Amino acid sequence: MPATRKAYRAAILHSLADPAEVGIDASYEYFEDGVLLVENGRIGAIGHARNLLPTLAADTEVVHYPDALITPGFIDTHIHLPQTGMVGAYGEQLLDWLNTYTFPCESQFADPAHAAEVADIFIRELLRNGTTTALVFASVHPESVEAFFEAAQKLDLRMIAGKVMMDRNAPDYLTDTAESSYAESKALIERWHGKGRLHYAVTPRFAPTSTPEQLTLAGQLLAEYPDLYMQTHISENLQEIEWVKELFPERKGYLDVYDHYQLLGERSVFAHGVHLCDDECARLAETGSAVAFCPTSNFFLGSGLFNLPQAEKHKLNVGIGTDVGAGTSFSILHTLNEAYKVMQLQGARLSPFKSLYLATLGGARALRLEQRIGDLRPGSDADFVVLDYHATPLLSYRLQQARDIAEKLFVLMTLGDDRTVLQTYAAGRLVHQR
Repeated sequence: MPATRKAYRAAILHSLADPAEVGIDASYEYFEDGVLLVENGRIGAIGHARNLLPTLAADTEVVHYPDALITPGFIDTHIHLPQTGMVGAYGEQLLDWLNTYTFPCESQFADPAHAAEVADIFIRELLRNGTTTALVFASVHPESVEAFFEAAQKLDLRMIAGKVMMDRNAPDYLTDTAESSYAESKALIERWHGKGRLHYAVTPRFAPTSTPEQLTLAGQLLAEYPDLYMQTHISENLQEIEWVKELFPERKGYLDVYDHYQLLGERSVFAHGVHLCDDECARLAETGSAVAFCPTSNFFLGSGLFNLPQAEKHKLNVGIGTDVGAGTSFSILHTLNEAYKVMQLQGARLSPFKSLYLATLGGARALRLEQRIGDLRPGSDADFVVLDYHATPLLSYRLQQARDIAEKLFVLMTLGDDRTVLQTYAAGRLVHQR
């Protein structure tokens, strides 16, 4: 293929490190008038326009956005494909909500045509909101994974997904068996894992819906394919935690169940973690596991408030998750707005630069993909978004009052939504145009 080269001029901002570790000032890089050079799907260079423009080859096309901000593509570390059709369902507590809304909705994914239709809608919503990588729960049906990966592959997206494993405490029409979940997952791994920019995640829904036999086989898959991901839920709801104690009385707690079945590791992501204790946070960090912070769904279902300072104390990797459909928006910007409120309610602060980190480089680190995505350093995949300062009249007016990039970033996160995303690029390819 012939080499491709294109440059993008705008304000440019990306994270370099976790503000909790290096301080805010050292955590980001900002170019008020910057240039991002993209070559063959990757970042070729980044810098001030005054320095970089004179170095570009004469035939390099330069796309100029005079009133926009370029950031890395957003990374959603927890979201459910089959719940797209029930997002915004009337709120209940977690377990009632699953039985009333979630399970009936997920039953439709046995139909390949339905799975393909929703996968297309789901991916378009992700891209419309600037999300270029997501860690995705499919349904128990292999057809749901096939549909999602087929749609993602067409756009050369870096996506991670897996078939839900669930062999008890769910309707008969949604349960598999320990053996069938292993065999179906293995077939999907062989077909999709590592194909293009796609990755597979072993996906037991949560401890109550898997027998010990199924969790054992989930651990076996991880042993057989060491570079797989593992995703599940943990400590989201107090009623759920008590249920786990009843189902696994021989284990010390919720995390110990997963630990016992060898599901902790550097590519393991546990959604929610609202009620983790210090010992559990320390164990997760020790094993290199990560947690997905899902503020909108935790508010929506009344589950509680995630303790980000506790996670930071233990140097636990944390990404941000929309958790659609318990979460009520595909927008990472909207989700960061809610994350700020979660911190305020606990008497803590969430700086806009920490928010940016959680949505980009922090998510990449949670997924062990920081060498490929999450920032705009040369060599990274050219996954980025263009945020429009004039997306709405209010946003435009408010940003005119902003004194610096910190204030602009915070306003984008509090007033921004899908309308703010002007364009989304994946591997240097325009995949969404507002």
